[in-house]
Amino acid sequence: MKKPTATTNLSINQVKITSDFWKRYRDLVANVVVPYQYETISDKNDTTIGDDAFTDKEAYQDGLQSHAIENLKIAAGISKGKHVGMNFQDTDVYKWLEAAAYTLQYHPDQQLQAETDAVVDIIAKAQQPDGYLSTIFQIKFPERKFKRLQQSHELYSMGHYIEAGVAYYEATGNQKALEIAEKMAACLEDNFGLEDNKIHGYGGHPEIELALMRLYEVTGKEEYLNLTNYFIRQRGQDPDFFDKQNEADGWDNAFWPDLNTIGNEYYYADKPVTEQTDAHGHAVRCVYLATGLAHLARVTGDQDLKDAAQRIWNDIVKKQMYITGNVGQTSTGEAFTFDYDLPTDTDYGETCASVAMTFFARQMLAGDFKGEYGDVIEKEIYNGALSGMALDGTHYFYVNPLEVNPSESDKNPDKKHVLPRRQAWFGTACCPSNITRLIASMDRYLYEIKDNTIFAHQYIANSTTFSDGIQIDQDSNLPWDGTANFEITNPNNVHFNFAVRIPNWSRDSFKITVNDQVIDVDGKDGIVVVPITGEKTSIEVVLDMKTNLIYANAKVRANADDVAVQRGPIVYCAEQVDNPGNLWNYQLDTVPSFDFAYQEDLLNGVGVLTTNDATKVETESDSESLYQFNQAPRRASTKLTLIPYYSWANRDEGQMSVWLHK
Repeated sequence: MKKPTATTNLSINQVKITSDFWKRYRDLVANVVVPYQYETISDKNDTTIGDDAFTDKEAYQDGLQSHAIENLKIAAGISKGKHVGMNFQDTDVYKWLEAAAYTLQYHPDQQLQAETDAVVDIIAKAQQPDGYLSTIFQIKFPERKFKRLQQSHELYSMGHYIEAGVAYYEATGNQKALEIAEKMAACLEDNFGLEDNKIHGYGGHPEIELALMRLYEVTGKEEYLNLTNYFIRQRGQDPDFFDKQNEADGWDNAFWPDLNTIGNEYYYADKPVTEQTDAHGHAVRCVYLATGLAHLARVTGDQDLKDAAQRIWNDIVKKQMYITGNVGQTSTGEAFTFDYDLPTDTDYGETCASVAMTFFARQMLAGDFKGEYGDVIEKEIYNGALSGMALDGTHYFYVNPLEVNPSESDKNPDKKHVLPRRQAWFGTACCPSNITRLIASMDRYLYEIKDNTIFAHQYIANSTTFSDGIQIDQDSNLPWDGTANFEITNPNNVHFNFAVRIPNWSRDSFKITVNDQVIDVDGKDGIVVVPITGEKTSIEVVLDMKTNLIYANAKVRANADDVAVQRGPIVYCAEQVDNPGNLWNYQLDTVPSFDFAYQEDLLNGVGVLTTNDATKVETESDSESLYQFNQAPRRASTKLTLIPYYSWANRDEGQMSVWLHK
């Protein structure tokens, strides 16, 4: 493995988000979401498991509450009892802890820090002396540790703690949190590797890979880099590894017996990662692995790893991603299906998968400054990922469809996963804390630094200080307004480049002014670079906020003759509460004209699109025939109102559709 690449002298010291849009969300996380989730995982509130189609009811036979912290207390010897919940139940605590860590950095809170410190103490007591920690195996299956890696989620769970431990250490300086993470990594190093006395395998659910890279970055210890390299390169070397373990442990010991027959493609372990050409299997597994892969490739410079990450990226973004950024088309295994298969009414689009795509895009962007990576981050944070949380912060989507009819969700078994309402919690509660940790860490998604270039790839108002006394203040009101002003203070006259992304939705029309002078730029790769030398530089970026009609590739059967509507980064949808009757009866004119208006009192403040260039089928009476010969439906002109996709299902229950007939 190549030595790590050198790092730049430029670095970020502090980011303060000032955007009205994101400040509301981050304040919501600090004041409502993190406390609510703590009460839930502590079983201190009345929140119970919702109608989660994928809940293992046997795991909750003693009641439909989380029990996540209680499991850790039992493993620590603080409480007595039996394990309740999924075999990855511990991760609900770990991702909450990570979100809380980010929150404490921008919203210090003594009570929250006392709670997080106490949780770290419990985790430390639950961890075994050798570094192992997975409460279900410590409490219920002590003889089966690392013996059924395909479904055990042991490495997945420890990976999520490592991420949380690193984040908490960085936020608070809590040394114990980092020590737990390092003991876990040492446990894995003692048990996994190519040596004869070690397991020549890997986890069924990737996560440890991206977690170890974070541990490497905070400690600089090369053994974590080497362990990541082992897990990524060993995956798929023996495609029968999981089957051999399952047979040795007993096929009847499976956590999910149905998954025994699904094949190792599902676990992205059918071949070595450097031979993979597309995205397949469980969507979150695939994208988490790709995130660790891209991070490792960036740090080591290994070209075969870079090429593998790029192939996975290209297949997802160009052939398997929904217009909102959602990925994973089918409820069967929460998985990818095949290229250009993008059904709208049965779309799975797990919130965790959209969060994972944000992680993946960030690592790809850090390795290679291209606008397409920032475009996907923007797509996720304003659409696919953000829709996973209700505006109240206490209800969540696991599944994010692009078309919903409540009657079908209720009565069609094929659509039982498509819910018209967000839920208070889930049996598999990975999504609530995942979207929370993304929002709480949004300040980490505004800038990337490479060599002597600072890249501002998101138009989110902020005030940020860098090394060498550099300060950048961005004033912008995206997603509603397309003008962004950057004031760059450079008291030491450092020579560096400042880059901004020109989003794909504005690449044909934009204007950039530097110190009141319009500059002529081509925006290659969606990026404009401005050399900075003086003490003060003012840059204005004006993006085109016209409303766009989006057409799918002709290979996408589900969207033939339909269009989606996007303004700026926001994908819009129609809700029945604004558009009476059945949404499939509405039709846009060929070249519709839209009016935009920001409505402060609607849905916590949203930009609304309306058009009169639409028609609607005049509803047939119940007495008319089911089918009619040679008589087209009667249509009449009508108004159509659209709201941002992320904000749907926050009012009266009803139909919703992103794609519209045209």
